[in-house]
Amino acid sequence: FPVTICQAIRESLQRYSLAHSNPAVMMEKLKVWDAGNLTNPNSDETETIEQVRQYSLKSKMFVALGGDNSITYSVAKGMGAQGLITFDAHYDLRDGSSNGSPVRRLIESGLAGKRIVQIGIAEFSNSPAYAARAREYGITVIHRSELRNSSCEDIWKRALDVAGDHLHVDFDIDVCDRSVVPACPAAAPGGISADEIRQFAFLAGASPQVRSIDITEIDSSQDAPDQRTVRLGALVVLGTLS
Repeated sequence: FPVTICQAIRESLQRYSLAHSNPAVMMEKLKVWDAGNLTNPNSDETETIEQVRQYSLKSKMFVALGGDNSITYSVAKGMGAQGLITFDAHYDLRDGSSNGSPVRRLIESGLAGKRIVQIGIAEFSNSPAYAARAREYGITVIHRSELRNSSCEDIWKRALDVAGDHLHVDFDIDVCDRSVVPACPAAAPGGISADEIRQFAFLAGASPQVRSIDITEIDSSQDAPDQRTVRLGALVVLGTLS
């Protein structure tokens, strides 16, 4: 999607090899197609949704790079998603059309709240009104605090049991601890670790129910000199593909 972050993640991907600790993973056998950039995907969402729909016909897994979280709406719609799993510190249930509203917009356009799971919702980062709205919609919320006593595998299985099949997964990188994602303006101290989000990316890619993912809320111009946020975004791509 936005050219700057897409190019930054593309360049970061070149830092990594195809080697993996799991002998069943053979990255060199993958066929990867780059669909290019959309410089302003929000200017004409109808066109963006149709483009994503066309991409969906050509791929087993569609990966969208952002940019802000508003692209989740267009990608999920274009993929015909019937369920949604988000990794996000925030509910994204605000009114209007912005990076804070894609989940609400998807529900209002027909996605059932009971097939949405939100993982990593953070304390002190959301209005009580949005927590109440999530309960009203029937969304399953797995707070950041719940991840401290459960494995990623257990959390993921729980999410799949709720969300069902033909899923879109939103990786809002501000779900991570601020120390590892300085280029995410809304990230807070105490978010999930870089290793946890990489585990979840692998689990998402290993699940046939998942048809698409997005990686959002990275502002590469605000990254640390070592580009740790962009590098983590690239590793989420690789984890999903592996």
